[in-house]
Amino acid sequence: MVDYALPPRCPACGIIVGEDRQFCVDCWASLHFLDGPACARCSIPLPTALPGVDIECGACMAEAPPFDGAPAAVAYGPVASTVALRLKYGRRTGHARLMAQLMARRLAMIGPAENMLLVPVPLHRWRLWSRGFNQAALVADALSRLSGIPHDPHLLVRPKATVALRGKTRRERQKIVAGAFSLAADAKAKAGGRHLVLIDDVHASGATLRAAAKTLRRAGASRVSALTWARVVPDALMTGNIFDFADVDSDMMTERMTG
Repeated sequence: MVDYALPPRCPACGIIVGEDRQFCVDCWASLHFLDGPACARCSIPLPTALPGVDIECGACMAEAPPFDGAPAAVAYGPVASTVALRLKYGRRTGHARLMAQLMARRLAMIGPAENMLLVPVPLHRWRLWSRGFNQAALVADALSRLSGIPHDPHLLVRPKATVALRGKTRRERQKIVAGAFSLAADAKAKAGGRHLVLIDDVHASGATLRAAAKTLRRAGASRVSALTWARVVPDALMTGNIFDFADVDSDMMTERMTG
């Protein structure tokens, strides 16, 4: 009776579908799953890979990020962004479970689960109070339930409020997030020697993930990775036109994608 009165709808376009947390055929077909060759450090898609050889992108060779891999379930696009925005601003908290379902497969590829701990990127308390929830924490909780890997939403804290990073230059982003994160008092006891996996909804410029990963490194983690729902990928990599991409600044490409 409930399904008749309130039938399941596609989380992106809203048309009626067969089951909850299920995309319609068109929206599903438009999702670009990031399963192909990728940089061994930042997980940005690459045009090709050599069997048994870890390849790094030009940006990581120039300046290695503080995390050991940052895979995402899908590339950022109309459907992926709609799902993320409806969770974050539309209070569609059930979307966190949908995102976690598609992220779980990527989580299994990061490494063995025995020593993992999921750590959601925290919000500043003022933003948490105004929004009412942390979307990254909801996704981490759903991932923990699906995978059995524990999560700790209090290991990393955000004592510094920051402005939105959209439209900022690379240097401005780094300055904004500098000092934005700190560790909980018992972080070293909880995280020492463990593989910590940062969880967030969208990987755009990477400034937030980098700042958070640097802080987690101080907890004595054996390894720090990141996992997100969607990642902004330059048009050149999505279309296969990768000529001279190694000579292009990745943050500049991201700014063109995000406005």
